Amino acid sequence: MARTPQSTPLLISLSVLAFLQTTYAGGIAIYWGQNGNEGTLTQTCNTGKYSYVNIAFLNKFGNGQTPEINLAGHCDSASNGCTSVSTDISNCQSQGVKVMLSIGGAIGSYSLSSSDDAQNVANYLWNNFLGGRSSSRPLGDAVLDGIDFVILLGSTQYWDDLARALSGFSQRGRKVYLTAAPQCPFPDKFMGTALNTGRFDNVWVQFYNNPPCQYTSANTTNPLNSWNRWTSSINSLIFLGLPAASAAAGSGFIPANVLTSQILPVIKTSPKYGGVMLWSKYYDDQSGYSSTIKSSV
Repeated sequence: MARTPQSTPLLISLSVLAFLQTTYAGGIAIYWGQNGNEGTLTQTCNTGKYSYVNIAFLNKFGNGQTPEINLAGHCDSASNGCTSVSTDISNCQSQGVKVMLSIGGAIGSYSLSSSDDAQNVANYLWNNFLGGRSSSRPLGDAVLDGIDFVILLGSTQYWDDLARALSGFSQRGRKVYLTAAPQCPFPDKFMGTALNTGRFDNVWVQFYNNPPCQYTSANTTNPLNSWNRWTSSINSLIFLGLPAASAAAGSGFIPANVLTSQILPVIKTSPKYGGVMLWSKYYDDQSGYSSTIKSSV
């Protein structure tokens, strides 16, 4: 996503001007697909609030398994009932929203057993969700913009091979975007090696359910220190991953006024700032969090 430097408003005093810093504009990424009460994908994009929508999750794949996608109450892919999402994907993309397929998640059965297995999974994703061809594409004929890694289970190996294989498909005329949602303790247990490949465009770090690096009452030190570690170590745009409501996570929720007044003004000075990622669309609907913070992101 293109980011536009924003100059702080000019002030009369030259002494004040000396301290002005360039800040960077970002966007909001949202996860959609895990609650049937969160509205359709088209409704999500029609809000105009999101730059990225991650369809979650393809939560069964690898190690010889038949892949499965779970979109909770939205549709049943087992009965070929999710192909209608294709129209929604195209509608979102026509508005400039990038639509990603999230693989993994907190519940599922997935792992990679070898480099060859990683290539097989990459081929499946290319043919069934990206620019390849298959007679049974779970989300219909629409071509997604890329793959989002949310790896929380299984083996810690071969995710770098999967990233390289998927990135290689970009040479076929259309860029395959890669994103990831690691936990904020650095390096991430599952994705550390993969993120070092430099193949990921955006990394939305989960600054929640992780006490060592998340916000605690009136204390922004831990997330800001962790942010600095990520931006100094990973060559990708970094998003601040947050729960959209206190009920969306066990811990780590940041009140909107704290985010906009104490955290965003600091992290937006980094040229690696990409924006804010929120979990999830359902909780954002309940809280209105993205509407409150959007002008500050």
